[in-house]
Amino acid sequence: MENEILFKFREHLKVLGRSSATIEAYGEHVKSFLETSGDVKKVTRKKIEDYIVSLSEHRMKDGSPYRPSTIALKVRSIKRFFEFLEHANVVFINPAELIPEPHPPKGLPKEILSREEALKILDQPNLSTLTGIRDRAILEVLYSTGIRLNELSSLTIHDADLTGAMLRVNMGKGKKDRVVPLGKHAVRFLREYVTKVRPHFTRKNKTERRLFMDTYGKPLSKQMVSIGIRSYAKAAGMEKKVSAHTFRHTFATELVKNGADITAVQKMLGHSDLGVTQVYLRLAGVDVKSAHKKSHPREKEKDGSSSVKPQMERIRPKYEHKSSEPR
Repeated sequence: MENEILFKFREHLKVLGRSSATIEAYGEHVKSFLETSGDVKKVTRKKIEDYIVSLSEHRMKDGSPYRPSTIALKVRSIKRFFEFLEHANVVFINPAELIPEPHPPKGLPKEILSREEALKILDQPNLSTLTGIRDRAILEVLYSTGIRLNELSSLTIHDADLTGAMLRVNMGKGKKDRVVPLGKHAVRFLREYVTKVRPHFTRKNKTERRLFMDTYGKPLSKQMVSIGIRSYAKAAGMEKKVSAHTFRHTFATELVKNGADITAVQKMLGHSDLGVTQVYLRLAGVDVKSAHKKSHPREKEKDGSSSVKPQMERIRPKYEHKSSEPR
């Protein structure tokens, strides 16, 4: 019975467009909960609350507790599971409905590249080779757009508008599409790759539409992209742990630092929640008070003799008391 419910729950998540990683995580956390709770129809709010307490008291083999993010994910899994059960009429009252969903504090991204470091990595691919030109195009796209590794790997040749300098990201996180601008350097190296390199890689597989290909004419895997980024970072003398997401964090930080509107950055990153994007305000060290002073029209007005000033001496009490006695 439980295996059947879990199967249907996973299928439900697929219909909602959740990623395979999310489906796997939710399924495992719910399975772990069901092993301690028994029949889902007999689960009460108290039983779920006791389970959450046990999570906070749990210690792993090394003696360390669960991280707040892990507990938050487990609780979120249980809440989504019972929402599904209620929707499917398996239970008529959702015992998890009033249980608050924990939101662990989001830490600042650990690894951010300076402009000099980013350019040093971009300069590493050997532009006298076909793979070097391809890899330079990949690095330029990551640095120019801030797209995720999954999104990069899913790009097709139809997604890159080199004339309009735009890149279409299909089915990004949350199954949402968006369009992001391509910088001039990214356009230049992408054009070089698409016109002179990719045809060599796809000569035996001309029907393939994926944008980035390996030398065997197959779509370039996420693993190979990650390995390439790490090797170029190492060649550039980086001690930081550099990944595709490092370029994403660097992209967003640079935009915010240079005055980009936070909602525009949110759209380019594909964040559904502005609060997620606002972490880059702290990361970039943006002085909100200073920004207000520079941007608000009233702050730009010059103080002059004609300015209206409060005249306190003209303000009289509503009732004047002639008596000198203290009131």
